Amino acid sequence: MQNQQGQIMHENMHTGMVNQHLNHGGHEVFDVHEVLSGTIGTLNLYTLLRPHVKDQELLNILDRQYQFIQTEYNTTVDCFKSGQNPAVPTQSYEMTQGNDFIYGLKPSQPKKPLQSVSEITDECISGLMLGSVKSAAGMKTMAACEVTNPVVRRVLADSVPNCIEMAYELSIYQNKHHYYQVPQLAGQDMQQLLNSFAPAQINTQMPNPNATH
Repeated sequence: MQNQQGQIMHENMHTGMVNQHLNHGGHEVFDVHEVLSGTIGTLNLYTLLRPHVKDQELLNILDRQYQFIQTEYNTTVDCFKSGQNPAVPTQSYEMTQGNDFIYGLKPSQPKKPLQSVSEITDECISGLMLGSVKSAAGMKTMAACEVTNPVVRRVLADSVPNCIEMAYELSIYQNKHHYYQVPQLAGQDMQQLLNSFAPAQINTQMPNPNATH
């Protein structure tokens, strides 16, 4: 519905018509606050970690992801405050490396918490980055399911694949350096699990449980 000024209005059964910039449900407001606060946390984490990065490849990943997350944060803030399409639409993050994993386990020292900042390594840094973007993927997915504003919902939903891509990029980096090792099942066990499902027979019409025979 539009008012006399041509503005889109939405109905609230208790208070009357609501302007577009207030087109948000209660769950949505709280959940998007969590998403935006979490995004600030990720950006702050990347800022704190950057001076300690030693590997140039990891530094390039950190800088590229930081810039993308920052732009996406501004896009989310824009549409959340206005209730309308953001000035800068959501982009698609694309990693620059291949997607080949190394399988198998290589002996390594047991992991334990750091005792001081001087012990921080690229393994620790990439692990913290990975944990942060994985958390963002789950948080944005849950929030998108509760959003009533169609623009904010689309922005959050489009952002989830970007978090997944960033996590995948970091897991490949970790795997290449044996920080993140990927075991495989024995061939026979893997084959049994791969073949443990069959495709469903597509029915064009659902059966009627009340039908008489």
